[in-house]
Amino acid sequence: MRGAKCDVNTSTMPDEKPLPTPRKKKRAPRTFSRARAAELYEALAKDRPDPHTELNFTSPFTLVVAVALSAQATDVGVNKATAKLFAVADTPDKMLALGEEGVANYIRTIGLWRNKAKNVIALSQMLIGKFDGVVPNTLDELQQLPGVGRKTANVVLNEAFGVPTIAVDTHVFRVSNRTGLAPGKTPEEVERGLERITPAQFKHGAHHWLILHGRYVCKAQTPECWHCAIAHLCKYTPKTPDPATVSKLGPRKKAPPRKAGL
Repeated sequence: MRGAKCDVNTSTMPDEKPLPTPRKKKRAPRTFSRARAAELYEALAKDRPDPHTELNFTSPFTLVVAVALSAQATDVGVNKATAKLFAVADTPDKMLALGEEGVANYIRTIGLWRNKAKNVIALSQMLIGKFDGVVPNTLDELQQLPGVGRKTANVVLNEAFGVPTIAVDTHVFRVSNRTGLAPGKTPEEVERGLERITPAQFKHGAHHWLILHGRYVCKAQTPECWHCAIAHLCKYTPKTPDPATVSKLGPRKKAPPRKAGL
């Protein structure tokens, strides 16, 4: 009949699948206590009492440019290029007057120089047009500048403005994971871990100590554990032995004591 209701036998319908429970973000395992972290930083501070960036700069602007140029390049190489560049262009106005090709001519020895030259000109334009020629002192505003990511912004905040930020570069990432200080799969995860575990009194110098330690001691291919100031706190195994005690045949063993009369 028209208009008659059609009864549906719900008992034969398949059960609806429950909605999946959203996964919680896993936090990297904490292997250091705050007291142990403090001991680590104390050892690094004793080893390098006055940590600071090895990039040469004279102002927040030249620092922004230098750090932006340092991506996939060495500080030594950047300093050689910027010594001549900053001699003729150390403000956004002077950099714009130099032009993209002019900047490129000074930084050709640096990796990705052409793209970096574009970014230097673009960030100089933005500083003049949006920030009255002054380098901003907030993370969000710094990251608006072309070629400036989170790491670069954190370095500038720390070095130029004294903000206790922790910039995570390849060295900080490696040392944090190897030692167990702040393990993580991404720079952001490591940064969050370092922010949690680093005592307040060490936060301003933290990323400098970790960068320098990674650059000169905890090297990527062969960490130099035999003269490491924090080897006793580090989770990395096996420790690299002192080359002076190792031959091609393996670790040198002490000769057994000679018997009397021989």
